[in-house]
Amino acid sequence: MDRLTNTAIISPKKQLFMITWPILIESFLQVMMRFSDTFMLSFISDDAVASIGVVNQIMMFTFVLFNFTAMGSGVVVSQFVGANNPEGVRKTIAHAITVNLTFGVTISVLVILLKDWFLTFFDLAPDLFEYANTYITIVGLFLFAQAMILTMSAILQAMGHTKDVMFVVMGMNILNVFGNYVFIFGALGFPQLGVQGVALATASMRFVAMIVLFLLLVRRMPIKLPFKAFLNLEKDYMAKILQIGVPAAGEQLSYNTSQIVITMFITSLGATALATRVYAQNLMSFMVLFPMAISKGMQIFIGQLVGAGKDEEAYHNMFIGVRYGLTIAITIGGFLALFGEQIMGIFTSDTDVVTLGATILMIGLFVEPGRTSNIIIISALRASGDAKFPVMMGILFMWGLAVPMSYFLGIHLGFGLVGIWIAMLMDEWIRAGIMWWRWRSKRWMGRAVVERGPDIVEELEG
Repeated sequence: MDRLTNTAIISPKKQLFMITWPILIESFLQVMMRFSDTFMLSFISDDAVASIGVVNQIMMFTFVLFNFTAMGSGVVVSQFVGANNPEGVRKTIAHAITVNLTFGVTISVLVILLKDWFLTFFDLAPDLFEYANTYITIVGLFLFAQAMILTMSAILQAMGHTKDVMFVVMGMNILNVFGNYVFIFGALGFPQLGVQGVALATASMRFVAMIVLFLLLVRRMPIKLPFKAFLNLEKDYMAKILQIGVPAAGEQLSYNTSQIVITMFITSLGATALATRVYAQNLMSFMVLFPMAISKGMQIFIGQLVGAGKDEEAYHNMFIGVRYGLTIAITIGGFLALFGEQIMGIFTSDTDVVTLGATILMIGLFVEPGRTSNIIIISALRASGDAKFPVMMGILFMWGLAVPMSYFLGIHLGFGLVGIWIAMLMDEWIRAGIMWWRWRSKRWMGRAVVERGPDIVEELEG
């Protein structure tokens, strides 16, 4: 049988591992980019770290907007791969690239035009505002490149080419670290540009990665992708992408918007709390590293199984990913909690930041089981075609619980950053319980959005 991918000849555990290990390395490298930015910016000042942390909240919001198409196309492509439908793969890719390039350019222009308006929401001190304004101007201009990176990475991974994305992100890390080094410290004859240099390194690295990913995508296509394919948009394929993408990105949109509001609360607590949050979140990124990789691999694997009509196999295999994700995340979280003060001391000599950061890392250990369960199960539900339920629950609890409790515990009762983290713990755990119930209920079965190839139909009927 001529399949785009063949998962039947190896065990589910091995198949998931083969999909996931390059994604794990790619996710690690993504975290390392943020980590290296934070570490190198700390040589300038804690204020520089805090201001870039604020801008990155805005950037993450735009990334979620790009994911309306990126996430939707990734799921649809994975289902078409499982259904052995190469024409469906080709058309989905063409639609995704055209739409997100147009959307990316539009968002880039809007961010540049409205940057001052965005930054005023955070009530930054003059020095922090200057840093943030410099960074958002340069990085915002190249946001369209990030839109393309997200889209093409999701598509390549859905097609099974996870190593391609891994190697591209590896190159992005090298370019980013080199750019940060020469511009922050004025090495090798380059001018010493500080925050402006970090922004230039980030923008140029994303533009180069966009070009490389496009060339790889054209090379990996199962059938030829002519230029005219990007101009012939069909309502049916856009509907498939948006049927998954709108709810999927909606859940992330709700999360990131709620985080922007919570960041405003933290800003009112002062520069110490804001810098602590940036440092702590970068460190806790290592806790979610493996669950995020598992969730991406699970989305591809479950999508292919659902596309092939193997819902029962998809049901049982999801639990493998959750088990591994929880084990690794809690292990890393325990290490960070145990050595919190020593690790925070790497970034800053401010004892207040170190002490508060260590407390946050301890609470983060208890947040992690809930967050890991949410990350993996929501990806599996999305891959099955059940994308609306997670976003409805996300909106309900993020805005009905996380945001108001963050204000109540952190600001009203005066627990500060600790209170805000406790509110996040409550949100993650309650939603995780609901996601577990949804998966076990099997109400997601029968929601595939693609048409199966003839050989798949014959196999199921036989």
